[in-house]
Amino acid sequence: MQNLQIPHATTISALRTRIRTWREDKLRIGFVPTMGALHEGHISLVRLAKAHCDRVVASIFVNPKQFAAGEDLDTYPRTLIADAEKLTDAQCDLIYLPTNEIMYPQDYSASISLKGPALGLESEARPHFFDGVATVVAKLFNQVRPDMAFFGEKDYQQLLVIRQMVKDLDFPIDVLGGETLREKDGLAMSSRNAYLSADERSRAARLNAILTDFAAALEAGRPLAEARAEAETAARAGFDAVDYVEARCATTLAKLPDGPLETPTRVLAAVRLGSTRLIDNRPVKTPS
Repeated sequence: MQNLQIPHATTISALRTRIRTWREDKLRIGFVPTMGALHEGHISLVRLAKAHCDRVVASIFVNPKQFAAGEDLDTYPRTLIADAEKLTDAQCDLIYLPTNEIMYPQDYSASISLKGPALGLESEARPHFFDGVATVVAKLFNQVRPDMAFFGEKDYQQLLVIRQMVKDLDFPIDVLGGETLREKDGLAMSSRNAYLSADERSRAARLNAILTDFAAALEAGRPLAEARAEAETAARAGFDAVDYVEARCATTLAKLPDGPLETPTRVLAAVRLGSTRLIDNRPVKTPS
């Protein structure tokens, strides 16, 4: 292991030994799972966890189960030393660094599959994705056994999938969402933003503007189909490809009827610039 100044564990037994001492002291444990390449969005989740819990564990594991063939598993940014420094500054108490062999030993065969909020949107383009996410998060929950877990709203569908899994499988864990952090021009912070060329980076911020306008149109009472079509047209004009631009129920991601909004609503989009896929979302203010 590289020279990390922050306490870290690389095995389940070492992780549980540290956590056992916290449990004996009746401390509340928060958990922030990540794939590394940390930015301020991740660190804001650590700070949120610190505000709610006595001790915070952050994991760094690039999960192969959520990458399909041809995706960026091999090139995904790996910046462990810089990540550890950021976590130290944020007063994270422990980094958990499991290996592929620990997470998926040679005879590994289990997988978790969900429906509900896992269906549609991201699963249309990445049908493998949420099974991989749910499986690794369930394993991490069993290894860390936290009281609370923290996920960013930037990956809004993922947040709802994890909440559904926790409910369905009776994990004794409270799942909190952290607000999406953005660059000065509005682009949602993401580890994959590093893939963008200078020209692509200048275009990327348009996604937030499109979703902001989409939400505003719905708040103003525009028909859903009309507002969505306008947002999709803008997205197709600004990006190389569009996977989806949608408005969905904010609590279930169910499709909405084309009428006045009567339930909490979220607008969501996934687009592509070159080889980079960007996702983002915005809440819609609906009548109370």
